[in-house]
Amino acid sequence: MLGFQPPAIGEEEIAAVTETLRSGWLTTGPRAAELERRFAEYLGTEHVLAVASGTAALHLSLLAVGVGPGDEVITTPITWPATANVVVHAGARPVFADVRDSDLNIDPEHVASLVTEKTKAIVPVHLAGQPADLDPLLELGIPVVEDAAHAAESAYRGRKIGPLSAATCFSLYATKNIAAGEGGLISTNDPEVAEAIENLRLMRRGDGSLYDIVVPGYKANLADVLAAIALCQLDKVEAHGEIRKRQFAAYDEAVAELDGITQLERDPRDTHAYHLYIVRIDSERAGGTRDEYQRLLAEENIATSIHFLPVHQLTAYRERFPGQAPLPVAERAGAEVLSLPLSPAHSDDDIADVVAALRRVHASLTR
Repeated sequence: MLGFQPPAIGEEEIAAVTETLRSGWLTTGPRAAELERRFAEYLGTEHVLAVASGTAALHLSLLAVGVGPGDEVITTPITWPATANVVVHAGARPVFADVRDSDLNIDPEHVASLVTEKTKAIVPVHLAGQPADLDPLLELGIPVVEDAAHAAESAYRGRKIGPLSAATCFSLYATKNIAAGEGGLISTNDPEVAEAIENLRLMRRGDGSLYDIVVPGYKANLADVLAAIALCQLDKVEAHGEIRKRQFAAYDEAVAELDGITQLERDPRDTHAYHLYIVRIDSERAGGTRDEYQRLLAEENIATSIHFLPVHQLTAYRERFPGQAPLPVAERAGAEVLSLPLSPAHSDDDIADVVAALRRVHASLTR
């Protein structure tokens, strides 16, 4: 089976972990601090805070901008459930806006129509590495917390993702472009937001043996072992990006020849992070449903994934928040999207194998 998104781990990461273990630092220490400094330089932002996961990054960021019980947070349904889960964890209600048909990112016009006096934050997701349309969201004057789990290398209209909003949240999960296994990073230029997150992620000690807390925070710090891996991955981010870009080009060429299979649009004004290669499968023209394509590709030993099933249709949200208005674009996309294997760990021959298998499946369903 050709894996969907295996991590590209080399001897450098292994050596870094070994060195960290020998240093005596297992928990947060100098490597986590170095990761924060270097990622802040990479993004061009004032503050970066390392936390235990991308989910923790979103959760603490929402709390830091003042989201709490009784509030509403507008977000997209085309995302991993964690994006909405953290809204619930903060005691607020997620309000789902529909997405644009072109790139499946949140639709700013629908967001504007959903704003009420209860709206305390907006959480766009930069799906697959394509930045969401941020300017119309920022113009609403409501704190924006970006879910940039897919967008470490992305830029919006020539501006690097990271310094643009109240807080921007990145993931270091095993499948991400900077993969440490677990972990998250929060970028902000707001010193008050940074201080709030600093207090929330871990109890801050003073000098000597005495300690105090100003808020009842969380255990959400990043261990040095994971930071050491992330630092190696940050060193490779440009080289890995070139490999993924080449894989995108190979898929673009193949998909253009397959009726009923289309890739998501990429805005030429932006820098795409090439994190996921998502196609949409029109069952009438492609001869079969997304699920049939996924099953037949698995029989060809090609692992795929789905990004994403609409969150508002999942059991927890359907039952807890009944009466959600239809979101036709998201709901149609949820039945069509399929993600093809993509990783710097894959060779050109691996991607050629995926293309050949996809062509065989398409031919078998459309003949």
